[in-house]
Amino acid sequence: MCDRHHAAKHILCPQCDMLVALPHLAPGQKAACPRCGTTLTTEWDAPRQRPTAYALAALFMLLLSNLFPFVSMNVAGVTSEVTLLEIPRVMFSENYASLGTFFMLFVQLVPAFCLVAVLLLINRIQLPPRVKRRLAKVLFLLKSWGMAEIFLAGVLVSFVKLMAYGDIGIGSSFIPWCLFCMLQLRVFQCVDRRWLWDDIAPMPTVALALKPGISGLQQGVRSCACCTAILPADRLVCPRCHSKGHVRRKNSLQWTLALLITSIMLYLPANILPIMITDLLGAKTPSTIIAGVIVLWSEGSYPVAAVIFIASIMVPTLKMIAIGWLCWDAQGHGQRDGEKMHLLYEVVEFVGRWSMIDVFVIAVLSALVRIGGLMNIYPAMGALMFALVVIMTMFSAMTFDPRLSWDRLTESGHKEP
Repeated sequence: MCDRHHAAKHILCPQCDMLVALPHLAPGQKAACPRCGTTLTTEWDAPRQRPTAYALAALFMLLLSNLFPFVSMNVAGVTSEVTLLEIPRVMFSENYASLGTFFMLFVQLVPAFCLVAVLLLINRIQLPPRVKRRLAKVLFLLKSWGMAEIFLAGVLVSFVKLMAYGDIGIGSSFIPWCLFCMLQLRVFQCVDRRWLWDDIAPMPTVALALKPGISGLQQGVRSCACCTAILPADRLVCPRCHSKGHVRRKNSLQWTLALLITSIMLYLPANILPIMITDLLGAKTPSTIIAGVIVLWSEGSYPVAAVIFIASIMVPTLKMIAIGWLCWDAQGHGQRDGEKMHLLYEVVEFVGRWSMIDVFVIAVLSALVRIGGLMNIYPAMGALMFALVVIMTMFSAMTFDPRLSWDRLTESGHKEP
């Protein structure tokens, strides 16, 4: 096999279902859907060497980040410093094992697993075909759940919160962590899903005559959500990646609405219950999300207060409204504006993870502020509720099928399978 695209010349857009004839791509070029603008595939120069170098460097930076102190705090001559591995340990010791598990999964284990999977797949390590398929499926499934860069933003916000109490310093592992965040993002950017699956196994052939510019639904074909292969509409199992699928995600709207309602039910206690408790000289003060924003604003930290308000209050609220609007539109209500709905869906998918920033702020504060009888910070139940809200809304957006909005433009009578 060569390092260029070597499969079929057509692809079904995963967002709007239009069949697109792929042009010849030079290194550095990408093909986008002419209807919705979604990037379909990218031709990278040195598609093996680039991600390999970035992934190895990222894993090395991750190792360094866990070996040395991460951040430190000095209050009245008493110094407290914390490593990355101590953050989940504190969560477990305070009987918040769920928050500690979320931290380990989203911040460390998921990014590390994805980097190792990239190295194994793009360098053609001798593995059984079934193992390669499983690795690729899990890689693209988990990629969006890595939140290392969001944790870094949470660390910076926690610095601003703690500057009023003492001197904040960065440890030897802080710079390696920053480099790790940038490098792992670059790795995922340089790995093209279509190219990687073409390298694992050849694209299955389709006997039907394909017509670019027409949706797959109208032509009796569907796209494999896992490996992008074009398959007959009635074929449930992809012969390349062995993933099961349908013309449209089965019961998409029902699952989306169920998860949305669950997140709404969790959102109320997440804002009413305290997310952390500050123990200052023996006086314990609970703090909710909105109370934290008010305190930051009153202290003059306007940019940080705005970031917390947008990420923790405005984004989850608008995201739930947007998901409800998408479901309402997909059921046949409102105007038939596929472009507007597509833009709304793209925004919902992009901003959803960033609401976890407040949870990571609490994790850093709880681990770092352990200064005997002077000052201690503990996580509270509201933090867990809020983390579950973010996770539920992410699942809700993932289960929604954006092609349902575009179906209305050509087939007003189309029902979700």
